[in-house]
Amino acid sequence: MARYTTTIRSSLSPVEALARLADFSSAATWDPGVASARRLDEGPVRVGSRVALVARFGRRSVPLTYEVTELVAPERVVQVAEAPRFRSIDTITFAPHGDGALVTYDARLEGRGGFALAEPLLALVFRRIGTRARAGLERFLNP
Repeated sequence: MARYTTTIRSSLSPVEALARLADFSSAATWDPGVASARRLDEGPVRVGSRVALVARFGRRSVPLTYEVTELVAPERVVQVAEAPRFRSIDTITFAPHGDGALVTYDARLEGRGGFALAEPLLALVFRRIGTRARAGLERFLNP
């Protein structure tokens, strides 16, 4: 399994930070590895809310549908995308920290079939993607 974890200090409260990140269509704003993202449902984000996202992996564009599988406000949101070759699980946790929050982003990519054999190489690429996304996420969480 490829994994990237980072913790960011945010000037937003845990409630505000969760509100910004639970709607995963925001990923197109802060993650340079996301070509586009749009919400597939309306209303407040809840378990079952879905986002159609196009991720860039090198020169390839990969369409994914992320679904909220867990939402415990204001502490945690889990987004999962299933693809033929992998499963992506993004767990974001929020904790009070001074006047703001500590936001921990834990992204895991589980290979399937023959793709699982490439996980060591995928882990290197995933780390680079995560590092670039972190910079945008830090700006997004500190408006």
